[in-house]
Amino acid sequence: MIINRGAFGKSLWPGINAWYGEAYAEYPEEWSALFEHDTSDKAFEEEVGYSGFGLASQINEGEPVIYDDAMQGFVTRYNHIKYGLGFVITSEMIDDDQYMIVAKKRAKALAFSMRQTKEVIGANVYNRAFTSGYNGGDGTILINASHPNVAGGTWSNQLATASDLSEAALEQAVIDLMLFTNDRGLRISVHPKKLVIPPQLVFEAQRILKSPMRTATANNDINALKSQGYFEEIVVNHYLTNATAWFVQTDVPDGMKYFERKADEFKDDSDFDSDNLKYKATARYSFGWTDPRGIYGSAGV
Repeated sequence: MIINRGAFGKSLWPGINAWYGEAYAEYPEEWSALFEHDTSDKAFEEEVGYSGFGLASQINEGEPVIYDDAMQGFVTRYNHIKYGLGFVITSEMIDDDQYMIVAKKRAKALAFSMRQTKEVIGANVYNRAFTSGYNGGDGTILINASHPNVAGGTWSNQLATASDLSEAALEQAVIDLMLFTNDRGLRISVHPKKLVIPPQLVFEAQRILKSPMRTATANNDINALKSQGYFEEIVVNHYLTNATAWFVQTDVPDGMKYFERKADEFKDDSDFDSDNLKYKATARYSFGWTDPRGIYGSAGV
């Protein structure tokens, strides 16, 4: 598509008081609160898990020690995808534009589109957390009741019964995290860090986690979640599409990951034959997860 004088006829004449439609406030960057940030200088990145050893065995007098095997775990590949967008303006449009509406505002709009694209791509990892077919390195979806262990067996990073966000649901989530094990079934220390929610749950989350006393009860009980300091932060993401789904980020490393292969790059050039001006923006990156123990969630009901 080429932007010409016919597309912006009003910009050729004086007397326009204002151009509207792009001077909207923008949310601060949100995707970075959902992912660990890393860089890459390769076509893709792979992260490989490994299992430790199992429990020690009792050794009777005169018997040899029992030897165990460590095993390579699941392989997660981050394929860096290139994203880009651009526009073309005729030289006549540039010459005759009374307000520089096309050149200046289109460049700002292009940058806005690139930022929004990254927000949507990142949030989609969460939006598809319960959707069949969007599998990680262990062959299952992000939030799953049957994540496989390398050494056998399964484990879950979701409530046994899906539940809307509530005090009881968050308390059960914390309990479940306390019972997490590694791939050999040994207990590991896992704590909740962030509660990630869509805008529809912001007020409920505030009531649950910020009140010094329990809400919606006449009992003079403390708010155990707040007093224990289990959640460092409530993260509201405006690009989450499920109004009832909520997530708990944990302190397990290498959970939700973002790799930047190439940052946003803006270029412009002119076509020798037509004198049309071309503007484009490109970037290359990938979003995903490595260890699903880094996240816990519920789709709500």
